[in-house]
Amino acid sequence: MRLPDRGRSRIVLIGASRYSDPALPGLPAVARTVTDLRDLLTDPGHGLVPESHCTVLLDDGDLRTVGDRLRSAVADAEDLLLVHYAGHGLVAGRRHSLYLALPDSRWAAPEFNSLEYDKLRDAVLDSPAAAKVVVLDCCFSGRALGDSLGGSGTAERLGQLEVAGSYVLTSAQRDQVALALPGEEHTAFSGRLIRLLRDGIPGGPELLTVDDLYRRLRAVMAAEGLPTPLNRSAGSAHAVALGTNRAFTTTAPPEPPAPAFGASAPPELRGRHERAVARGKAGDWAGAAEQLRETVEAQTRLLGAEHPDTLRGRQSHAHSLGGAGSPAEAAELLRPLLGDQLRLLGPDHEDTLRTRQFLAVNLGEAGRRAEAAGMLRALLADRSRVLGPDHRHTLRTRHLLARNLALSGAEEEARTLLREVVAVRERVLGSEHPHTRRARADLADLTEAGDGVREVR
Repeated sequence: MRLPDRGRSRIVLIGASRYSDPALPGLPAVARTVTDLRDLLTDPGHGLVPESHCTVLLDDGDLRTVGDRLRSAVADAEDLLLVHYAGHGLVAGRRHSLYLALPDSRWAAPEFNSLEYDKLRDAVLDSPAAAKVVVLDCCFSGRALGDSLGGSGTAERLGQLEVAGSYVLTSAQRDQVALALPGEEHTAFSGRLIRLLRDGIPGGPELLTVDDLYRRLRAVMAAEGLPTPLNRSAGSAHAVALGTNRAFTTTAPPEPPAPAFGASAPPELRGRHERAVARGKAGDWAGAAEQLRETVEAQTRLLGAEHPDTLRGRQSHAHSLGGAGSPAEAAELLRPLLGDQLRLLGPDHEDTLRTRQFLAVNLGEAGRRAEAAGMLRALLADRSRVLGPDHRHTLRTRHLLARNLALSGAEEEARTLLREVVAVRERVLGSEHPHTRRARADLADLTEAGDGVREVR
């Protein structure tokens, strides 16, 4: 394995953040995504190519110009060719072909004003490059609403994306997938790709292949409840290195989980955090949230933003906001925290798993029940794997999943899950344990009244 030859490699970045058709909403995060990818991939110390070998086609609506510059770049590539697209994905025609939207594309008729994927694929096929990588940060449906790119990401659709002797990576596999999350400066998929290239993968190899990045992206995006990527490779393209692992030199053997509060944390800070958490558990969530906000500010200043106690303080603060009746605000804080914990602690750390549950709970309380249920399904599988199916945290996740399913109309599945929870808790905790009684009461409410289950935080 080696890094590509900088002088014999080429990169093409295509993005559309502005659209003239009102049916295609603007995607401002695309502009920042393309710009930051360019800076990252042409960085003199860690990038893949010099800036002169990176073709940027951002908000260029002239299909002929896009085609000419694309053909020129792919013809010059001899070692690595990397083509990345971010924008709306549209599907049209009898064959349901994929079109990559440009600023002047039309949602209802993309055939004459969009970049047809078949043409992009053919151009890549004609390249003399030894390794070809195509990254599509879009979905495949024409129903693009808000910041969403709807599409069918099934494995069958990937058949039309294959490029012989190359690696194709797509951002999602579901319909109606959000491209950009509120408060994030990049698109959801490419933003996490940028983070991996910029920060590295602790414990990973010295060189990061496209397959290394794909596997990590799948884990990170599944943990965050985002659509998980798909890939298709041919030949040895899966082993092509896309950069050095910037975390490699700092990689250390895994350490035991940190205690609840690190030894370096001042006792006064530890006490403030503990008192605020107890205040919330006693019912004063608003007071706890304010106290925890001040504590996090002090933790960040004295311990640093990446200290485990600071991360835990952020987690408690967000959870308290949800308890105080601001679940949407809590979710906005929990999602970036989850990204930091995945990077610093790893996907299986209990703090990471707990943040995933808090995020799902608050999304559900904010009215996004389907999204919450999807996150809890993934979390249930991971907690069962890490902790075991009968662990109290695993049972808690199963209980919360049942609640969100019941409130979203999937009552039969919710009843099945609650019966499982009751049975296991009776066996493990006893029939009179408060958690067992709560699950039994929720099952009775759902079975007898049919009007949902009680609040479970």
